[in-house]
Amino acid sequence: MSDTIYALSSGAGRAGLAVIRLSGPSAADIVQELTRMDLPPPRCAVRRTFRPADGDGTLDEGLLIWFRGPRSFTGEDVAEFHVHGGPAVVSAMLAALSTFAGTRVAEPGEFTKRGVLNGKMDLTAAEGVADLIEAETEAQRRQAQRQAAGALGAIYDAWQRRLMTRLAHVEAAIDFPDDDLPETLLESSTPDILWLKDEIIRHLDDSAVGERLRTGIEVAIVGPPNSGKSSLLNALAGRDAAIVSEVAGTTRDVVEVRMDLGGLPVTLSDTAGLRDASEDVEAEGIRRGRERSARADIRVMVFDAEDPPVGEVEAFATSDSITVLNKKDRVDDSPQVPVGDLGQFDMSLRTGAGLGAFVEALTSVVQARFDVGAAPVITRARHREAVSECLAALERSLAAHLPELMAEDLRLAMRALGRITGQVDVEDLLDIVFRDFCIGK
Repeated sequence: MSDTIYALSSGAGRAGLAVIRLSGPSAADIVQELTRMDLPPPRCAVRRTFRPADGDGTLDEGLLIWFRGPRSFTGEDVAEFHVHGGPAVVSAMLAALSTFAGTRVAEPGEFTKRGVLNGKMDLTAAEGVADLIEAETEAQRRQAQRQAAGALGAIYDAWQRRLMTRLAHVEAAIDFPDDDLPETLLESSTPDILWLKDEIIRHLDDSAVGERLRTGIEVAIVGPPNSGKSSLLNALAGRDAAIVSEVAGTTRDVVEVRMDLGGLPVTLSDTAGLRDASEDVEAEGIRRGRERSARADIRVMVFDAEDPPVGEVEAFATSDSITVLNKKDRVDDSPQVPVGDLGQFDMSLRTGAGLGAFVEALTSVVQARFDVGAAPVITRARHREAVSECLAALERSLAAHLPELMAEDLRLAMRALGRITGQVDVEDLLDIVFRDFCIGK
């Protein structure tokens, strides 16, 4: 991290303002060269004129905010240049920064990476920052904000400290058998390990709602041809995302639409009509539709009230499905159709009747099943894998017949958690050994 890095931190393209960030050991000298003035007080926005270091003229006039390390996002000296957002201004500022020795354009995520390496945040918080930038809905924003603030990392840190204490006690019993240590030292670790094991099991038993919230909840629209699946997709999306035609088999592939449903991210998928297709392209579309439906979190079964369904469509009437009976304006009586456990809704997509009630019901189902509340939850597959490894190591430690094996499994459990946060410190373990037992008295 000997280089001083810089990059445009705001969005590309024309804008009223652009923010260019500079971080590293040469930041102070560069700021003074560009402004021809002394450094301003830290964390104060001051107006400055920015000039090229190797010539006269003006690059732009804007605001400068100076952050003295380590009290900055990266832990280094950091400057932010708030300039006009035109492409020419941004290019001129970046070109001027490139003329200084030891400077380079930042790599993707490098400002956050330096913050992690300098102890400003752990890996889970860094991932939270990335999720906060990518958040499209209110629920995603809340989840990312909690993680960026360290709520998820705090859970793993607390578990790691608890494990560290248990491991320190076991190591003490192994390394200092002749000292005046409690005879029940090893046995006394078991209740704590059992408690932690139960906590981890509860943490893992979350139906992966955090991961689904982060990537998007999948809702597949399935049914026979010409039942109104594409019309329903368009009505929910509020635009013509899929082609609607009276010709059966128009949808040949999965059509996806991202939308915000009650503050939660939902990916709607319009699938090819389920039937026996003789044409290869349509058959492939139906295969893809079946595949998408099988992995969807919720299935919306759409049927034509004039042509009640038979056959394989009934297989989708599960606990994860909602039934929609479309074209109710054309029939007097409701035909018998497969009803999913999440209810049936009669509607006419041509007139819009019944659509509002269906949207409210679908929103309620999504919110009930995928709103994580205020508790920090697992948001990535790597978290789940590492926590599962920690749990397996704890279970082995409880079954270990030798203290050396128990210690090794506790150490592996700690390392698994340390891979999530990026923090494993052996010196902390030594401190606990000497603090608790006063070895060498």
